[in-house]
Amino acid sequence: MTRVPKQPTVAVARKRRTPAPPEETFLGMPAFRHGAKNALANTQQRRNLRHATGTIRAKRAAVVGEVADWEGLRRAGEDVKNDVLAHLDSYLVQFEEQFTKAGGTVHWASDADEANRIVTDLVRATGADEVVKVKSMATQEIDLNEALEDAGIAAWETDLAELIVQLGHDRPSHILVPAIHRNRSEVREIFLEEMGRYGTAAPGDISDSPPELAGAARIHLREKFLRAKVAISGANFAVAETGTLVVVESEGNGRMCLTLPETLISVVGIEKILPSVADLEIFLQLLPRSSTGERMNPYTSMWTGGGSGDGPHDVHVVLIDNGRTNALGRLHGRSALRCIRCSACLNICPVYERVGGHAYGSVYPGPIGAVLTPQLRGITSDIDASLPYASSLCGACFEVCPVRIDIPELLVQLRHEVVEKKSHARVPSANQAIFAGASWMMADARRLTAAQKLASAASRILPKSGHLGPLPWPMSKWSNARDLPNPPAESFRDWWKREHEGGRP
Repeated sequence: MTRVPKQPTVAVARKRRTPAPPEETFLGMPAFRHGAKNALANTQQRRNLRHATGTIRAKRAAVVGEVADWEGLRRAGEDVKNDVLAHLDSYLVQFEEQFTKAGGTVHWASDADEANRIVTDLVRATGADEVVKVKSMATQEIDLNEALEDAGIAAWETDLAELIVQLGHDRPSHILVPAIHRNRSEVREIFLEEMGRYGTAAPGDISDSPPELAGAARIHLREKFLRAKVAISGANFAVAETGTLVVVESEGNGRMCLTLPETLISVVGIEKILPSVADLEIFLQLLPRSSTGERMNPYTSMWTGGGSGDGPHDVHVVLIDNGRTNALGRLHGRSALRCIRCSACLNICPVYERVGGHAYGSVYPGPIGAVLTPQLRGITSDIDASLPYASSLCGACFEVCPVRIDIPELLVQLRHEVVEKKSHARVPSANQAIFAGASWMMADARRLTAAQKLASAASRILPKSGHLGPLPWPMSKWSNARDLPNPPAESFRDWWKREHEGGRP
């Protein structure tokens, strides 16, 4: 699953090489049904997920219950984001004007390759061979760390959970808590084995208590914060009215990245725009309650351009599309762009709780990933086509979404598109062949009657166990997870004729 980690000497470690990224990117992963089957076999991960998501759900419910009109707040957030999506072009231009006026530089990237090229060139221009990073879904989406590594630039994750994932040569499995699939004992082992290869080692007698683990991470990262000349961030929001970028976080690592380096590069999806500073009042209530179960985030950082004194003086923002305008052009799909990456839908989802994030084969896992990823990437692969089926359609995700994205409705729409696409394939699938045969049979009453009589006759010679055993291919794909009852000895039509018409079947 992962590239063999490097074994650097002390001299090589001083060159500050980044931990090797996973060999297999999200795009190379199997379809959801295969990933889910493998994940279900990992009992330790299932215990970790059940404990973590249950804890977050309980915290969220408590703080949401304190808001007098939570539903009104949700609708306000929905209205603001709908307005943004309806006028995104003008808000983006306004943001560019204001950000530039404040001394920053705006770059536009149509896809991941262009965004990676822009960021790499900006870092190279400073002469730096390393960067510190604030947790960012957008940079994960475009595989920025891997692109920087290929260019000889070490990218250090500074969020604690992201650090765990990076040192473990792993992939994130959650939007908010990327290492949610790891428990404290596993984190301790990762720190002991890996930290010393890339900086200050963890103490040899470290326990698995959270304070000690956090303390080891703090010491390990401090030297990187103090020497880094370049930082890379994402943004939770970008305010068009003032050209302001906003990052909320819980550990203070973001504040260190946003204030210490000389150059700051922010990679931001074009849908992160808000019209005005006043709109932040809504989202700074919705986001922390829905994500971490807190009334407000411990650290909320805002910056508008650069400065000549303390803090970054060379400030850039890379606005990326990477499939977002494709989703924006879809009448039923654009609502997914309202997402503020809170992860509430993951924490409530019974499917995610059992299989975790890796099974989704996307940087955006869970219910929102199942509707957002196929629209960003297009239904061009087996995994994209499988994601709309990664749900029980229970509707819990819509109930907790702070911006009221009707994820179940979007899933149904995407399932329809998957089926339509398959229906135009040159060679019909086994599923299509079966339904075509059923359609032919049910289109004529005589054929249906003959089939019913054949089934009734078969029931007399079948075992009396109540259900059929495994069926041969291609029906095995359906019957291997379901009990197929024996056909009835008498059809409804025959019963009706005997009971109500006084005749013999």
